[in-house]
Amino acid sequence: MELRLISPPDMFRLVAFSVLCVLLLPAVGIAQQPLAKVSYEALLERVKKQDPAVNFKELRLAYTESSGYNPYGGDREARKTMLSALKAKEFDKALESSNDILKANYLDLVAHFAALTAERELGNTDKSEYHKYVMQGLLKSISNSGDGKSMETAFVVISIDEEYALFNFMGLPVTAQTLVGDNGHHYDKMTAVDPKTDQSSTYYFNIDKPFNWLGNSLKK
Repeated sequence: MELRLISPPDMFRLVAFSVLCVLLLPAVGIAQQPLAKVSYEALLERVKKQDPAVNFKELRLAYTESSGYNPYGGDREARKTMLSALKAKEFDKALESSNDILKANYLDLVAHFAALTAERELGNTDKSEYHKYVMQGLLKSISNSGDGKSMETAFVVISIDEEYALFNFMGLPVTAQTLVGDNGHHYDKMTAVDPKTDQSSTYYFNIDKPFNWLGNSLKK
């Protein structure tokens, strides 16, 4: 067998190539590994600390995979009591009801709005600003999910309450609601009227998350 000596330049290129391979192999391995999902509880803790980098869309979607997710649940009596107390300017009572609702579902937009108002009227500015931060984060994550003008660009919601909350904060009363299906997806087709112009508009909401949850619940 004939042995061939490697020249210094060739040796340098061989060593450089070997080092490059060693450096690249771990990176390739990492790239092939799926990203671990962050739990709803972990994301919620970040929200409570007012982490400016928290993703509210990720938070909402993580909630749909948690054991506490129930898009058709909620304490209607507690909400009725909360809103009645808010209207009567009984802010301590409204705050108590909102806290009860948020214990069951921390993503309840109406409860955060009531807490925001009650805390502000009670002079608790920091707490009021906190609920404003959460409420705006949730609303923005819904409004950024689409424009609602078609099924292809529908707003993505995780509960029917989110639909009406969005309309309430847009100042648009809902006049009609129709369930429609297309290509395996389900949508709420909503008609709302602008009170300033009396003009009707149609909006679409993708309700796959709550619809599928209901279907799976009925199979149990």
